[in-house]
Amino acid sequence: MPENIKVFESLLERATEFGKTSYHLAKLKSVDKISTIVSVFVVSAICFSFLITFLLFANLGLAFWIGDILGNLYNGFFIVGGFYFVFGGLAYLFFYKKIQKSIRNYIINQFLN
Repeated sequence: MPENIKVFESLLERATEFGKTSYHLAKLKSVDKISTIVSVFVVSAICFSFLITFLLFANLGLAFWIGDILGNLYNGFFIVGGFYFVFGGLAYLFFYKKIQKSIRNYIINQFLN
């Protein structure tokens, strides 16, 4: 009988160690996935801010240039704004679901891989 108790205690010890190791491994995998996703978003946000700054100044220059050609400064801004209004509306109509699906799939793939 004491032999059975020792075997049971040994088995219980191994199961406890396995549980602790599994928990620690799951925690490390979670930290890895979260840090990967956060780093991708931070780098993307930095690149996006540089791109937005460039586009802002390029659009201001374009609006001033068109306004100078037309003789009225505000006409250049209306033309550039109208272009983006039409472009944004078309992009929303034709690409909204596709973009939403691709972003959702990217996030799911990052968590599952």
